[in-house]
Amino acid sequence: MTNTALITGASSGIGLELAKIHASKGDNLVIVARRKDLLIGLKTELETNCDVDVLVVVADLSKPKVPEKIYKLMEKKKIKIKYLINNAGFGDYGEFHKGDLKLYQDMIEVNVSALTKLTRLFLPDLIKTEGKILNVASVAGFISGPFHAVYYATKAYVVSLTESLSVELKKTKVTATVLCPGLTRTEFHGAAGISEPLYSVSMSAEDVAKQGYSAMMNGKTIQVTGFINKVFLLFAKFLPTMWVANSVQTGMRLLTRKDD
Repeated sequence: MTNTALITGASSGIGLELAKIHASKGDNLVIVARRKDLLIGLKTELETNCDVDVLVVVADLSKPKVPEKIYKLMEKKKIKIKYLINNAGFGDYGEFHKGDLKLYQDMIEVNVSALTKLTRLFLPDLIKTEGKILNVASVAGFISGPFHAVYYATKAYVVSLTESLSVELKKTKVTATVLCPGLTRTEFHGAAGISEPLYSVSMSAEDVAKQGYSAMMNGKTIQVTGFINKVFLLFAKFLPTMWVANSVQTGMRLLTRKDD
């Protein structure tokens, strides 16, 4: 398998669209997620339509030892990963002190720990293959988010880690890119227990994936998607932190569709 991309969270949303884009280039894939049926369906679709090889890895990244198992599987199968795409992640909504501690732990494990472990494990190989890293964060990584406290904090980590790696790797041919979408039409909101974003202010997963993949291939460090998001973050730099946090809370209520 040549020019192989390993994509976590590939069964739906942005991860699925990233897999489609990579396969459309004629390059092979390792797709990782928990839902075997969706992965098998995607494998069949991509191998049929794009004439590529796709390896399915059913794995739960909330389990601490899973990243090492994935890396060892690649070694066993002699698959050299050239593109590492850490897309898996999830969020939650509610008051922090009422939240489920196990859920928080799983969120940190998936959004932060698994991403860190996979990046550390594969990076020495990526340096040899002159590969690329794409970490999927969020505009949440630049601001605070009341009622999404843990999720926003995890995405801040992803942004910071990627920016640091981008500088560290300048002496190599490896690049690190962080994709920071705003409201995106995926399964994320349903899983987090909040309403779907309004169509008029959100982006499709396909459009977000296209921007992220292009940024990765061009070696861009940060890719914020959407004009509104870019403007908001620009102004947020000059506004009081607490004002921004309160605005995020209000904005999420206004920019999501009310449940029937």
